[in-house]
Amino acid sequence: ASFKMTGVQDFPDIELPIITVSASLPGAAPAQLETEVARKIENAVAPLQGVKHIYTNILDGAVTINVEFILEKNAAEASNEVRDAVSQVRADLPGDMRDPVVSKATTSGKPILTYVVSAANTDALDEEAISWLVDNAITKRILAAQGVGRVARIGGVSREIRVELNTEKMTSLGVTAADVSQQLRRVQQEVPGGRGDVGGAEQAVRTIATVKTVADLSALEMPLADGRRIRLDQVATVTDTIAERRSLALDQDQPVIAFEVTRTKGASELAVAAQVRKAVAELSIAHPNLKIVEAIDNIWPVEENFSGSMYLLLEGALLAVIVVWYFLRDWRSTLVAATALPLSIFPTFLGMFYFGFTLNTVTLLALALVVGILVDDAIVEIENISRHMRMGKTPYQAAMEAADEIGLAVIATTFALIAVFLPTAFMSGIAGKFFKQFGWTAVFAIFASLLVARLLTPMMAAYIMKNKKHIGGDAKDKGIDKDSKMMTRYLGWVSWCIRHRNITAIASAIFFVGSLALIPLLPKGFVPAADRAQTIVNIELPPGSNLQETWDAAERARLVAMENKDVKHIFSSVGGGVSGDAFAKGVSAEARKAALTVTLTKRSDRVAHGSSQQDVEVELRKQLASQPGVRITVGPQDTGSKMQLVIQSGDPMTLQATARHLERDLRTLQGVGNVTSSASLVRPEIIVRPDFARAADMGVTATSIGETVRVATAGDYDQNLPKFNLSERQVPIRVKLPQATRADLAAIQRLQVPAKNGSVMLANIADVTMDSGPAQIDRLDRSRQITFDVELGVRELGD
Repeated sequence: ASFKMTGVQDFPDIELPIITVSASLPGAAPAQLETEVARKIENAVAPLQGVKHIYTNILDGAVTINVEFILEKNAAEASNEVRDAVSQVRADLPGDMRDPVVSKATTSGKPILTYVVSAANTDALDEEAISWLVDNAITKRILAAQGVGRVARIGGVSREIRVELNTEKMTSLGVTAADVSQQLRRVQQEVPGGRGDVGGAEQAVRTIATVKTVADLSALEMPLADGRRIRLDQVATVTDTIAERRSLALDQDQPVIAFEVTRTKGASELAVAAQVRKAVAELSIAHPNLKIVEAIDNIWPVEENFSGSMYLLLEGALLAVIVVWYFLRDWRSTLVAATALPLSIFPTFLGMFYFGFTLNTVTLLALALVVGILVDDAIVEIENISRHMRMGKTPYQAAMEAADEIGLAVIATTFALIAVFLPTAFMSGIAGKFFKQFGWTAVFAIFASLLVARLLTPMMAAYIMKNKKHIGGDAKDKGIDKDSKMMTRYLGWVSWCIRHRNITAIASAIFFVGSLALIPLLPKGFVPAADRAQTIVNIELPPGSNLQETWDAAERARLVAMENKDVKHIFSSVGGGVSGDAFAKGVSAEARKAALTVTLTKRSDRVAHGSSQQDVEVELRKQLASQPGVRITVGPQDTGSKMQLVIQSGDPMTLQATARHLERDLRTLQGVGNVTSSASLVRPEIIVRPDFARAADMGVTATSIGETVRVATAGDYDQNLPKFNLSERQVPIRVKLPQATRADLAAIQRLQVPAKNGSVMLANIADVTMDSGPAQIDRLDRSRQITFDVELGVRELGD
């Protein structure tokens, strides 16, 4: 029963004391976020007890701070302390920023299944309708499945009401983009109005100032700050459309809408996958106009590992029984010894279930390791009972006396094994988090084998074993090894070693020292390289690249990768990071990044030409190395061909100057290949610098300038947008200038900014120029850091 209730996972879930703080302020530059957000949060969490390191990554509009505590720190306690520290400085953070999100790091966040959703026929549903079905119906049904933790959409679009302003009409009326956005937010909303007592009954009072259609919204009249009023369609065109596309998903070369499923902590991956597939089958029946196809399967390696481990466990047990029979040559003795195997393993599942363990790579490794020694105690008991029976004793008498005679030795052997395996359950470091389950699983099985050997084996031997023809003799029992050439030869070797004890001791010492000398030659790593027939190709373009350029680069890389004979299928996520992970965390995705999930042919199909997954990855790196203007990594980051240098400083100017000198000197070293630096990531910016004298004279503040530019080019913050109420959702209403405005510096300069006497052109009170700034800022322990990735030739790896 415990075995059936125990979940199956790839690796055990471990909870590291690493707390992540995510803060988002769309449109804010990394330098601004460093000063106004990152430093304040860092200073708040730094004094907490047990903090080891603080890692900060700042991108355009997003700050991610990872607070690493010592491993002994309780993760839940650390999370509460960080949350309290962040809440204390919330008042010092920008008011327009949403509350920072505090979360714990876990190993269960990897997607297990990814599906592609498309219309069954071209006339059925458009992209927005399918995206909404994924967000609503599909997500709700799959989240209802037991063990599902998150469903995240990849690609697709979101519905949006676009209020596109007409700059000429706005200028003639003296209306600014900020005016329209603010007044629309104040007019188009539903406001609670208190409580009434009309007619002796109590009523709730509401002010409903929302419209029902886009036409009603266009005809909406709004009061302006100077007392005038305008209709919205006088200064803007209102359309029911989609939000600006910031991500894209492609199945092979076809743009698609996809979603990925992640399990909760502690859930069985196989059970969750079965539940999800059942839900998808039901959704396909309920929505015949949709076609839902599985694109990425991260479950089959787990299932293959589990099935293979159980098969090998049975195979190992069977081979152990065969070996026992070969030496005992008695089916009754073999039966008694073989019974110890299942009766030692089965109670192990009870202990695993009680401790909350799962059947994973670590616990299955422990079972596979001890399956051969579980029968040892029983064999010793059986052999000694057989020896006493050959002296002429009855099976019952032989079992009693033999068990009593050898009991202490059996107990000592078992506890010696426990003394070997149990310390692995108390290892320190991250490895100890994984090997806790390994050590306890092995101990459960070994201790169960002791109970079987001391209690069940003598009982079974007393009633199952039968006396054979008595050979006779004293305690030496000379007849045991009669006609055994193997035993005769073995005893000859033992006799020689006893007579030449000095030579034996010296040879043993040489063998021991020689074994130790081989240790430095062994490869090192946390886990051996796996072959899961799947790898990731990450693509990064220079800062400032748009989604179309990233799409083109991803498509070029895909075409090159498909030329590899071992590549079977490619799923691309453009603009959303790896499998939409940025969306799941609520962080703004970078349009300049893409990830290709490459599915390879099965390992068995590659045996013919001897290609492992690592060989395919090396070949892909060579094929993709010629792609211009992009940075491409294939497979895991730690490929053995690069080293990383990190420099830190509290002075950004000194840090940048040192980074330039260091990068220049690194390129002069022999054997050094490509050198990439995070300091070189500079993005283009449009800088608006107010003329304070003119702005003050006209009654214009920096806040009004910034709000006007933001609303005109990107729209207001999401939390400030007015909403269009529908039966099942709210559609945001975004006020902004036409898309062409962002591509025209002169158009930005002509923006109208609210002043004390109407409005004024932005160019009259500020300078609008092109400049550049850091696209990414990394910080370590409250100091800026710059990272260098240095590729080395194979011969120079030792240097």
